[in-house]
Amino acid sequence: MSFRKKQFVGLGITIFFLVLLLTVILFMTNSMKTNMLEIVEDRYYKVNKATDIRQLFYETDRQLLFVINREESEDIESNLANIAENREAVRSNIIELEADLDRNDTKVLLNRIQEGYNSYWVMEQEILSQISNEAANETLQGIYASRLDNRAELLENISEFKTLQETLMQETLNESSQTYQNLVVILIAAVILSLLVIVSTTLWVIRSTNARLDVVKNGIKGINYEDLSTLPRLSTDIKDEIGEISEAFNTMASSIESYHAKEREFTEEIGRQNWVQTNSADIINLYHRNVSTDSLAEKFIATLTPLMDAKLGAFYLLDGEGGKGATYKKVATYADGAEDVGGEAYKLREGLIGQCAWDKKAIHIEEVPENYSVVTTGIGHVKPKSIIIAPVIIKDEVIAVIEMATLTRFTKTHTQLLNKVLETLGIAITNILGRMEVERLLLESQAQTEELQSQSEELQAQSEELQTQSEELRMINEQLEERSRDAEQKSADLQKAKTELEDKAKQLQLSSKYKSEFLANMSHELRTPLNSILLLSEMLAEDPEDQLTDEQREFSRVINSSGQDLLNLINDILDLSKVEVKKLELMFGEVNVEEFINRLELQFTHIAKHKKLNYEIARGSKLPDVFFTDEQRLQQIVKNLLSNAFKFTEKGKVTVKIDTATKRELLKANVSIKADTWLKISVEDTGIGISKDKQSLIFEAFHQGDGATMRKYGGTGLGLSISKEFSNLLGGSVFVESEEGEGSVFTLLIPSLPEGMPQMKEVEAAWKEVASTTEKELIDEENMVLDMAEKVEANLPVFEEEQDISNILKGKTVVVVDDDHRNVYALNNALNKEDMNILTAENGLQCLDILHENEHVDIILMDIMMPVMDGYKAIKTIRNLEKHKDVPIIALTAKAMKGDREKCLEVGASDYISKPLKLDQLLSAMRVWVAKN
Repeated sequence: MSFRKKQFVGLGITIFFLVLLLTVILFMTNSMKTNMLEIVEDRYYKVNKATDIRQLFYETDRQLLFVINREESEDIESNLANIAENREAVRSNIIELEADLDRNDTKVLLNRIQEGYNSYWVMEQEILSQISNEAANETLQGIYASRLDNRAELLENISEFKTLQETLMQETLNESSQTYQNLVVILIAAVILSLLVIVSTTLWVIRSTNARLDVVKNGIKGINYEDLSTLPRLSTDIKDEIGEISEAFNTMASSIESYHAKEREFTEEIGRQNWVQTNSADIINLYHRNVSTDSLAEKFIATLTPLMDAKLGAFYLLDGEGGKGATYKKVATYADGAEDVGGEAYKLREGLIGQCAWDKKAIHIEEVPENYSVVTTGIGHVKPKSIIIAPVIIKDEVIAVIEMATLTRFTKTHTQLLNKVLETLGIAITNILGRMEVERLLLESQAQTEELQSQSEELQAQSEELQTQSEELRMINEQLEERSRDAEQKSADLQKAKTELEDKAKQLQLSSKYKSEFLANMSHELRTPLNSILLLSEMLAEDPEDQLTDEQREFSRVINSSGQDLLNLINDILDLSKVEVKKLELMFGEVNVEEFINRLELQFTHIAKHKKLNYEIARGSKLPDVFFTDEQRLQQIVKNLLSNAFKFTEKGKVTVKIDTATKRELLKANVSIKADTWLKISVEDTGIGISKDKQSLIFEAFHQGDGATMRKYGGTGLGLSISKEFSNLLGGSVFVESEEGEGSVFTLLIPSLPEGMPQMKEVEAAWKEVASTTEKELIDEENMVLDMAEKVEANLPVFEEEQDISNILKGKTVVVVDDDHRNVYALNNALNKEDMNILTAENGLQCLDILHENEHVDIILMDIMMPVMDGYKAIKTIRNLEKHKDVPIIALTAKAMKGDREKCLEVGASDYISKPLKLDQLLSAMRVWVAKN
């Protein structure tokens, strides 16, 4: 019998006995279910009904006794209602039980219960009737007592009925228990019999197939899973299912042997590919961390050569433009430093390097010539056995050549790695060259932009002269056109470069314009509210009528001081922004070194005394008497450094050392300006110091050492940034040496430049023409106003010379034009104290309306940045009026940008004062112009 037939016989017997067992279980379970339903649905239901009838009877009897024994004043309506309700419930329960009873004995009992309850109900009716006739309680009690036997019999019948139902329920439960026990015995016997049959059948099947399975098992155990190249074979003599399994196993063994061989080849290939991908990715990561081709070449050849198992390597980079005259220069090597190995540069088709660049194909040499370069080790020299020379191609142009030599042989994997990295190396080199070219063009563009800006006025002035020379230029152009034919290609290239530079110059000019406008608007928005703060606080602090307390005057001084600090911050931001857009003007001139040192001593001695710090200034022995630089910017740099030193020093001392710088110090600072004399100014303190990782950040705008430092010591972080920018503009450098907790040393190196900065020579002549005027404007506008006042007073009539000019504003009419109500309020308070008649307008148009309505106006204070009509247009319009064309107009603006003063004066303003206003300066200018008018 076959293995399959044996399995079917065993399975059939097993299924038969399982079906038989299941049938017996279902039959007995159904019997148990029937008994349980009888108990739950029938007997338990009838017991509950009997219990309900007895409970309702007790309740009715209790209510009836209450009615019989009531007091005359008690209300029995609810009791009578309960009796009637209970009577109906009892009747309903008896009817339901009568319908469900199926035994004669239970029916007989139920009939006796119904008869007894009917008799009890007759008693109830009699008692209720007597109550209606207002019978006495004794009569009612007599009726109730006459029927006590009937009541007892009724209760006995109800209890007997309940007991009978409980007995029947118990009998049914016993029958269910017996059925369950029989089911367990039969189930155990059936299970034992089934197990015996199933086990016997299974053993018969196992014994009949065990021998053949042992053969298969032993064959499978003979497999060496560590080496699947050769597998054992099974015997296929007996033609049954196991014989078929043996044949399938033999076929599988052949397939596994073939698959194993292919898998080993595939795994080796995958390993090579993974090695290539991993190492090529590492090399590609080098591209992003280099900013020059030399550093890229050094890191590339140093990384790739060991990976290629090479012992020599060289990197040749295209030098200059491509073409037939291209030259490839060696820029990086590996293991080539022991001696002079190979050439430094190759032209196209010169040597194998040049030939590789010409053919644009890799050259692989297996038989190395005897005179080829050797690999030098610590103990001798070895000649390489294999050489590979490969081009780096981008857009069909060879931009580099890689050469490597090995002592063994370059494998296929090495070649794949080389090809992989060379695919992206060209792009990396091109990107670096592009960035370098962009940086170069950007620097040239910035330089040309500055040059174009500086020459724009000169070009405009020369436009008429150029027009008169147009004929001469035409003749020159004809000559140039004749020459241009010889350099047509170069001209095209230059024109393209010029176009690109012009586009970039326009973009830079546009960006500079937008930034300048933004700075102007920001200056206006900040200075406008600050103007009223400073004016009102200054007026409160003066308190001429002595109306304020000392504390209130101190509050005013604090507000004014805070406003001044905010103004200084605004000026710092504008200075920093002017530096960024190349708008900051420098005035190089003589600086008296001794006076400069004395000013430093006077400015900070009181701060040192206040903080109880030692303050010293150490002079070098070789200091010059005169030094050439922008004194204002130099003072600002050193002032910022000293302010920081005193701010961050709680105890100890602050020392300033001023001396000439040595060559070694200049080399260390890597300065690029050539000058005969360099000044070195070091500011040393014993303060909190700066950690190494924060020293590069403190010279950036709005940065301090860390957040905690800023919170503790305050400040905006602009001082050092401005100092750095100013030092760069002056051709110098500023740097720091510090350790956290050990103090800091800030060092400024500045050159003496009698001729100014080298890039400023082209505009030097123009500066000399306006030097004196510009210096007066930058240093002290108040002195200019006072000088003007003296000149005016000198020309006043005799009766005015006798008048006190300080009271000249009394009774005069002034028009205050400003759209900011805070400024108007501040000016009104200030001018009211001068007893002036004040008229106000929110824009230029309202000012014109006021002038049309008033015959006489003595002076106008005109804001510039206003809606509807700004100050420029309003001033220009007033100057065209016949009635008020000569009225003095003082332009007040918070914009305070370069050229604003000249623009105001051009449209007709008499004077110009920037916000925040200094009250003394404003009143002095007003007195001068009112007196002059």
